[in-house]
Amino acid sequence: MAEEKKEMAASSAFDCLAVTSVNVYPFKEGPSLGHIKGLASVVLNDQMLIRGLRVMDGENGLFVGYPNDPFYKGEDFKTICNPITRQLREHIENCILEKYQAAIA
Repeated sequence: MAEEKKEMAASSAFDCLAVTSVNVYPFKEGPSLGHIKGLASVVLNDQMLIRGLRVMDGENGLFVGYPNDPFYKGEDFKTICNPITRQLREHIENCILEKYQAAIA
């Protein structure tokens, strides 16, 4: 019984990922950059680094694009990593876009 409680406590520590660090690199405006406004990297729970996130300007405003697999040979893009839950996606996107807005201001 005590072991089950320890396992549940250990697993609940990883149930919620949090962004602990964000680095944003905005691009200067130029004619050939298109929809990409900058690059970003995030650290989750001080344990995992995700590089190659893109700050994109779409039809509905700014959003975050995830790194694509450079070896995928299909017609569309295949991301290397992406959040599974909507909550985590919104958390990562909000942290990156807040840092981006602060960097360009």
